[in-house]
Amino acid sequence: MRITRYTDYSLRVLIYLASHGEELTTIQQIADSYDISKNHLMKVVHQLNLKGYIESVRGKNGGLRLRLPPEEINIGVLVRKTEQDMDLVECMGSANECRITPVCGLKGILAKALQSFLATLDEYTLADLVPEKHHSQLLRLLQIS
Repeated sequence: MRITRYTDYSLRVLIYLASHGEELTTIQQIADSYDISKNHLMKVVHQLNLKGYIESVRGKNGGLRLRLPPEEINIGVLVRKTEQDMDLVECMGSANECRITPVCGLKGILAKALQSFLATLDEYTLADLVPEKHHSQLLRLLQIS
């Protein structure tokens, strides 16, 4: 299983905001910290706002921050909301044209593996991704002062 860049960036934005606390930050600051394109992050941030994960404060001194405490942001739920296609192989999707689907065991095995993957992610929250014992290191690596 490989998550998309969109989900990866969604997680990175949330990690950054969780590390930053209540203080407002900008998309540009996040982009600079991860050395990724601001344009890539704009869509991600917009969707995270629509999904209720972050809030956007407009105006001269505006910015972004988490809408929920990190302990309330479940990683498995986030991945389900950000991944558009969880079909690991063709036969798991609606456009299946594989001839052997009726007798093949692969679909069931991969469906079980996917459920295990998601069940593991369900055990963690954003707070687990930004543990207090590594907080100062994370701030330094993200260049947050």
